[in-house]
Formats: sequence, structure tokens, C-alpha cells
Amino acid sequence: SDERMEMDEVLYWPDRMRQLVNASDEQIEKMRAACDTFFFHKGVNRDTGLAREDWVEANRVFAEAERERERRGEGSLIALLSNSYYDVLDDSGDGTVDVEELKTMMKAFDVPQEAAYTFFEKGDTDKTGKLERPELVHLFRKFWMEPYDPQWDGVYAFKY
Repeated sequence: SDERMEMDEVLYWPDRMRQLVNASDEQIEKMRAACDTFFFHKGVNRDTGLAREDWVEANRVFAEAERERERRGEGSLIALLSNSYYDVLDDSGDGTVDVEELKTMMKAFDVPQEAAYTFFEKGDTDKTGKLERPELVHLFRKFWMEPYDPQWDGVYAFKY
């Protein structure tokens, strides 16, 4: 519903990716598990969801917990999510993600595919024309951890 973010809504994205790419069942299940873990830690209760008015505070709490995990040397939940998407997005199997593969993610999120160009431009920091795994993790980290920056509107899909 519009008032709550439900776990079913979150788990729709991996199911949608299954329809759009040549990912294996194992890759999609890893993505589902990563989405479940990530959004559970973001405050999306598996039974009751998360009220949209609580989203900003839940995001703040998550970001602080993610920084604490990093301080303790624990695995990043952002990297867990990003890596599961990376494995599915790399449809060509070449170990990188290009802008065409990134468009698939935008389609799965029901975001105009034009957003992929801005996302890609911001992410391809070494300007190779491909996103390597650390670049996608960095983008996901910026998306989930950093304060809103209007220069990144295309990444947040606010301008579409």
C-alpha cells in the first residue's frame, strides 16, 4: 500500500529481475535473501512492513548501524545487496555491468530507463565504460548512506 512498505513489495524486485535477465534460480534466490536481510535491517518488518512516515528515521538508524558494522569489521549489508544485484545484472557474464545491463535494473524498479545513464555516469569513476563491482557498491552506498544531494537526482530517480 502507499502508507506502508511491505516485504512483498521489496521481494517483487528480484522476481521482476528473473523476468528480465538470464539469471539462474540460485542467483535470484540469493538476491531475494539479500533483499530480505537488507530491508529487514532497514526496518521493514516481515509481517507488518514499515510505515512510510517512519522511513527517514529507519534510514538514519540503518546508516548508523551500517557504519558500526564497518567499524567492527563486519560485512556490509549494502555490499550484500549490491553484490547480489551485480551478479544478476552481469547478464553477459563478463564480470562488469554496462549501461544496457543497468537499464534492466531501472526497469525492474519501474524507473525510466533514462535514469541508468545518470546512475552509470556517476558510478563509472574510472571511466572504463563498465561498472566494476566496487563501483556499484560505492553507488549503492551513496544512495543508502549519504544525505540527499540534488546533483545526484538522476541516481535517486527524482527527476523522472
